[in-house]
Formats: sequence, structure tokens, C-alpha cells
Amino acid sequence: MSASESTITFLGQSTVRIVTPGGKQVLIDSWVMSNPYCPELLKEVADLDLVLITRAHRDHFDDAVEVFRRSGATGVASNEVCVWLETLGIEKLEPMCEGGSQRLMGLTITATHADHSNSIATDAGKIYGGKAFGCVLTLENGFRIYHAGDTALFGDMKLINELYHPDLAILPIGDRFTMGPREAAYAIRLLGVANVIPVHYGTFPIFTGTPDALRRETDDIAGLEIIELQPGETYRL
Repeated sequence: MSASESTITFLGQSTVRIVTPGGKQVLIDSWVMSNPYCPELLKEVADLDLVLITRAHRDHFDDAVEVFRRSGATGVASNEVCVWLETLGIEKLEPMCEGGSQRLMGLTITATHADHSNSIATDAGKIYGGKAFGCVLTLENGFRIYHAGDTALFGDMKLINELYHPDLAILPIGDRFTMGPREAAYAIRLLGVANVIPVHYGTFPIFTGTPDALRRETDDIAGLEIIELQPGETYRL
């Protein structure tokens, strides 16, 4: 598939901003304004159309309320996260659960399995955030982006390959709380994907996985492109 009019900009940790062929502005995860790794010029969110939340942990979900208030964007998240956002006055929400798909703004969003915990940090303590998930985002021209969110390796990534055939995968590699490079390399084989953006590494000292380690683990995969982005850098699809 061709997606020559589309871009992905890395904002740090696991947050990415996608411009679709139809001109939609999509944010996956909402750690933006308080993210010290996000360049200041990219913290403006007023023009967002859609915000996808893979989980409510602070390094993915902080700034969500402010992002929705500033942008008026439609939010997609677990039912539990959407219910919590509604209590704070956020109205344009489209909840979903793992395994389901919905079509919004000419895009198709499919919530995929992820092996990870999920909770919302509040002043009263942590509350259950529902099931964490990844997502397959199908753009207007059919190009498919798989954002795994935070996850361990799981065998059903093979089903994601067979069902959705992602053209590009955004995979965590930091280790300790997610896959490390060894596991991510196996995920790439299961997904059958040729283009990979590694995320969720280097933000904190405990995230020790690196793109170079991922390259070493995958140097036998012909045609694979490991796309290493620094916060603020953009990749043209």
C-alpha cells in the first residue's frame, strides 16, 4: 500500500502523532504537555481530530483531559477510561474493547490484544482502567499501522498478521515493563512486518532496550527497516 501523503511524528515514550492521507490529525496516547521529551513546538494540540488511548498509565495518559479540552478531538479508549473521562466533562468519546473495530472519520480502528496492566491515577488512588489494548489503524488509503501499546510478546501477534497485514508496526522495546529487543524481534517475525518504529525505551534508566539491540536481533530478516526516531522527528510513510 502507498501512504506517501502520510507522516508519523514521534513525541517521546510511546506517543505518536499521525497525519493521514485525508488530512486527519491522530494522536496515539496523550503524554504531551507534561512529557519532558516532547519538543515544545509539538505540544500544541488544538488541531487534533482523534486521540486513541491504549492505556491509562501516566506515561501514556497524562495530559489526556487537557488534550481533549484544548482540541475538542474525539477520544477512543476502553469503556472504563471513557466513563472516567465523562465524569470530568469530556463528551466526544467512542469506547471500545479488545477484538472490536469501529470506523471514524474515514479511518478504521481495531482494538487488539495487549498483555499489560491498566489503571488511572487519581487523587483518591488508582482505579481500574479496563483492559489495556493495542490498535490497528487503517488509513483512508488502506495503509495499516499497528501500535502495540505496552505489551509482552504474545503468540496471537501471528493472528494480527493474518487478519490485518500491518504495513508498519510501532513496538515497545524498553524491557522490564514491556518487551525487550529479543522479544520484539520475535514479534516482528510473527507480525511479518517490514517497517518498525521502536518506542518505550531510553525515557527512564530502567528501560534498557535499544534500537541497536533490536537490529542485532533481526539482522537475519531480509528487507526489514528499523526506523529509529528521536522525539520530534517525522517519518514519511
